[in-house]
Parts: sequence; structure tokens; C-alpha cells
Amino acid sequence: MSPGDFWVASGHHLCDVVEHGRLAATPDLWRAFLARPELIPPEEACDAERALHAALMADPAQPVDPARIAALADADAQENFTQFLAFRDRVVPQPSLEEAWLALYREGVDGVPPILLQMLTHLVARAALEGEGDPFVLRAGELLYRAQRAGIHQGATLLADEEVVEMRGRDGGFGALGQLLVEAGAPPREVELDVLNEMNGTAYHGRSDAHDFALDIAEGREGSRGVSRMLERFIRHMFGEEVEIRAVPVIEDRAWTWHVGLDAEATAIANDLWHGKKVRQERLARILWLGVLEFRDASRVLPRVAGRPVYLALAMDAANRVRMKPQNLVAGLPLVAKEAAA
Repeated sequence: MSPGDFWVASGHHLCDVVEHGRLAATPDLWRAFLARPELIPPEEACDAERALHAALMADPAQPVDPARIAALADADAQENFTQFLAFRDRVVPQPSLEEAWLALYREGVDGVPPILLQMLTHLVARAALEGEGDPFVLRAGELLYRAQRAGIHQGATLLADEEVVEMRGRDGGFGALGQLLVEAGAPPREVELDVLNEMNGTAYHGRSDAHDFALDIAEGREGSRGVSRMLERFIRHMFGEEVEIRAVPVIEDRAWTWHVGLDAEATAIANDLWHGKKVRQERLARILWLGVLEFRDASRVLPRVAGRPVYLALAMDAANRVRMKPQNLVAGLPLVAKEAAA
């Protein structure tokens, strides 16, 4: 791992880099997918399952006759290999992993295991942030592919990796932030998870795969700016659109024309507000971050939105979970191309 590398666990080093810094799958990348515990034959696996896995490890792109899947003794193994091969066969024809990611979400992902979509999102997010040195932007990028737990305390809006919080909870290593994230408003005792700041930010690259930094995205904080810059880079890389995004405290716009919820909760709340429905204050308080997006090239935007801001919203659910859905940008951005293709 080089000093400036990050998210090595994504497997980006197993990919080829193609036009515009996009990634293309290689046999070694597919071998990394095949190394998932769901696909590695367990001790009790039948000979057919072992033979199929070994064959795919030797030649990950080879076609697999359905009869070879049907010959597997274990029903779960049949399902896992069927789903993996269907996913592989939708990704391989695309010129890049980015094009595959877009195609999957445009055409529908029913039947695709969430872990495979998460792995693919991890890869395209890593490519989108290639060369980025700002730890706040990189930590914000983790929202694209990892669920978070949120806590609001003494002016801070803290996000911490959900898996890390749960792991610390199981082994007793909570500390103040973990307690805050599980029981919002609980008084802090001692801090065990570091909140990313200017002083410790230089350590981010070396710890990026541990996901053990919390991020403060409260208004005016570096983490809030990091979310804006991260989304700018992701949209440029995935959609080829130059945008400028700035965080805002509230939406005060009588001519509110377009919005994109960056998760299911934010989408529901923003839709209700846009339709003029009353939203309870406790539900409104789930909105953790608001942004205004403006396109550099207005000709790329639907006529009814051209010259108007596009609002972005990120929220936590009733259990303080934040699950960003970057795929909402695929259908949500008001691009001319989207309307023409409809």
C-alpha cells in the first residue's frame, strides 16, 4: 500500500484503468468476488461444488451451463452461484465497471445480492475519488457504500460506521461516541472512536479500510464540506457532469422545482414537503444534511429545471441509521438525456 492509497479492500488494484479513469474488471477481480465466503465451498461441500468453484477460479469468465448448477447438492450453493453468474454476465459486456453500475440501476437490480452491489459501488466510488488527498472528502465517500449510525450531541452531527459501532458494542469497546450512536442523547463517558479533524486527518489513508473515524457533518464543519466535494466528484466521474454543490441549513424556496433524496428516508420527507404536506418536527429533525446542486452547463438540464437549484437531502431513519443510496442520482438528476430516453 502506497502512502497515498486508500480503500485497498475495494480491490481497485485488481482492475484495469480505462478511458476517463474508469475501471474494467480483470480475471483477478472476479477471483476476489469468488473468494467471498458465500461462494467458497465449505468442508461439507459436494464434489460438484468444489469442481465448479475451482473451474471458475481458473477461468472466471467461462460460461457455465445451468446443468452444472443443478448438479450442486446444496440448494444455497445453487442460489449463490446462480446469482453470482447472473451478476457477472451483466457486468462483463459493459466497457467499464461504471457503465455496468449505471446499467444495473437503470435496468433494475431485482435478484442481485446487496453484497455484490456494495462491492461494485465500493469500486466505482474508489475510482471517482482517485487522487483525492482531503481526508474529509474521502471519509464522506464511505457513505456511498457503507451504512452509518448517526448521533447529534452538543452541536455535532456525527456519523460512524454502523459495522464498527456494532462490533465495538459486542466487545464492550463502546465509549462515548458509540453510546451516543446507539442511544441518541445519552451522556458521554469516554471517547473511543476518533472524530476526524485537522489534527488526525493525516492518519486517514492508513486507517481507511478500518472505517473507524467518525465524521461531523454539522453545518459549517469540514465534514459537511466533504460531503459536497465528494458528491461533486462522484457525479463528475459517473455522469460526466460538472456540478457545484454547497451545503445549506434549510430550503427556503417558493419556486422549489427539483430535489433528490440521497436515501429512502430523505426521499420520503422531501417528497412530503414538496407536495405541501405537514411534516412533524421530530421527522424533520431526521434530515442531517441539505445541499444545493447547480450544473455548470445549463443546456444539459431539463428546461423546467434549467437555472433552478436542485436540492439534495440526506437523513437518518427512526433507528438513527443512515443508508445513502447513490443510485438515486441515476434516475434523480434532471438531465436532458434522461427525458429524451423516456
